[in-house]
Amino acid sequence: MATLTDGFSIAQAAQRCGLTTHTLRYYEREGLLLTSIGRATTGHRRYTEPDLEWITLITRLRATGMPIRDIRTHAALCRQGEGNETERLAVLSAHRNRVLTELAQTTAHLSAIDGKIGIYQHRLARSARIG
Repeated sequence: MATLTDGFSIAQAAQRCGLTTHTLRYYEREGLLLTSIGRATTGHRRYTEPDLEWITLITRLRATGMPIRDIRTHAALCRQGEGNETERLAVLSAHRNRVLTELAQTTAHLSAIDGKIGIYQHRLARSARIG
């Protein structure tokens, strides 16, 4: 049985993961976590280090635009245990390809912005020499 000193409270877990307690509860409700979050004798959630590592992965997947449904699918596959690595790989590879496409687009946009900045810097330098 867990005690209040085992693991991290929801507030501590949220702070360590850079999330809100509301987000942690949402992830739990949506079935995104690998295991049920433990409870202290008082009923308060107690997060373990592996819980926080998984939540960090979820955060990274969300930050790169992975839909909740895909995270849910990946989590469900992980909960099933060994034997479905092909399916897990497919989910993550498809997401990786989407991220690479978006990264290429963002890089192209950044290049255009850098070009425009270069034009303005050149104009200002020329004005400073003339004036």
